[in-house]
Amino acid sequence: MSRRRVVQRRPVPPDAQYNSRLVSMMVRRIMRHGKKSLAFNIVYDAFKTIEERTDSDPLELFEKAVRNVTPLVEVKARRVG
Repeated sequence: MSRRRVVQRRPVPPDAQYNSRLVSMMVRRIMRHGKKSLAFNIVYDAFKTIEERTDSDPLELFEKAVRNVTPLVEVKARRVG
């Protein structure tokens, strides 16, 4: 095991358009091969489509969707065998 110091995690900066850390985290998950601008375009286009179809705030809808997906209780891994 490494005996070096523990690396501190840097906080995720919020995105420029919605000022939301959640959107920024989503962009990082979508990003492939370092193409962050393409990932931002994909997310922002999806938000624009949501706004056109539902006439509601896409950020609120996105946050509600993430809340519905997250588990209420933290699941702990159990080793079997």
